Amino acid sequence: MDIAGSVGQGVYDVVRTTNTTFGRPSVGRMFDLGPATRRLGVLVSGVREDQLQAPTPCEGYTVGDLLDHIGGLAMAFTAAARKVTMEGVPDGPPQASADNLPADWQESIPRQLAELAAAWSDPAAYEGQAHAGGLTLPAQVAGMVALEECVLHGWDLARATAQPFDVDEESTKVVFEFTSMASSSEQMSNREGLFGAVVDVPADAPMFERALGLSGRDPKWSA
Repeated sequence: MDIAGSVGQGVYDVVRTTNTTFGRPSVGRMFDLGPATRRLGVLVSGVREDQLQAPTPCEGYTVGDLLDHIGGLAMAFTAAARKVTMEGVPDGPPQASADNLPADWQESIPRQLAELAAAWSDPAAYEGQAHAGGLTLPAQVAGMVALEECVLHGWDLARATAQPFDVDEESTKVVFEFTSMASSSEQMSNREGLFGAVVDVPADAPMFERALGLSGRDPKWSA
């Protein structure tokens, strides 16, 4: 799957063509990013230097690349929530690379994730439009994307570094909603750059495992 493209043409196409609640956000809907960002921050802090070159469920990306992507998405979606422009950042999702990681990534990325959650706890963040990854989206949609990114990449990082992973019920529901909508028959042509091909998961599997499959991830993936 293209982790750099999670905020890209695929999101735009899905939002533009869907008639679901996601496409037309309900008034007053907010998303609690706190549990997902705290969990992801702990996972980031738990990564060892000798794991940076390890593979991840995101094909072609190492743990270091994924960490760079996580830090970048945290900053981009914080700016989107606050309706500010990130100076010196190219218009569009940059290619993630471990070479971009700052020396203090184990501390700085968790701080950025905490700022992300705080930014989306403000009701004003959900008003109007938000700009992220070279796209202008309904602000509520941007909040939903930020949450699913933190949850799914938390699972990616946990699997790649052999750390435990858990997800709260409300976050699971949001990720399942997002991935289900993106995997509907009407949206399959718009998945490119957003998710990989759907992975078959038993219908009676836990909701989060089904969401993983809908996002193109194999729940049984291991390094």
